[in-house]
Amino acid sequence: MAAQRTTVWRLLPVTIVAIGLGACSTDMDDLRTYIDEVKARPGGVIAPLPRVVPPPTFTYEAGDRRSPFLPETPLSLASKNPDSIQGPDQNRPREFLEQYPLDTLRMVGTLQTPGDSFGLVQTSDGLIYRVSTGHHLGQNYGRVTLISDSEIVLVEIISDGIGGYLERPAAIGLSD
Repeated sequence: MAAQRTTVWRLLPVTIVAIGLGACSTDMDDLRTYIDEVKARPGGVIAPLPRVVPPPTFTYEAGDRRSPFLPETPLSLASKNPDSIQGPDQNRPREFLEQYPLDTLRMVGTLQTPGDSFGLVQTSDGLIYRVSTGHHLGQNYGRVTLISDSEIVLVEIISDGIGGYLERPAAIGLSD
């Protein structure tokens, strides 16, 4: 009895496949007739391509105008800004405090000697440095112009965005 059931279960998929294949017909006469009918129709006429009209020509006479193939130079743009300055000296050796952003430096005091005054500046890592008039600090080419008891005044040189540079006043106040 068990052997008969096993045999039935083994033959069942084969039987289903045989019935499925029997339903498929190889009779494609109607498809071939339709294809022959479509091929027998007369072909259409393809319209000719439209004529290409060349664009009008333009003769460029330079005169005193700039070349249209070159961008405007930064110097010509900078010359239009009346407040523009020459820019920072790129050949000057950078000072140690120029690696720090200005907002991370704090003034913590001053030192007075006969004929000179120094500002004490603390960096973000806690080290204190002595600066005097003419020293540079901050990442925007800041140059110290005045040291008072309450602040260090400096002038920064920043880009104006169109190839020139502007001077901007800045200060580091005495922190409590």
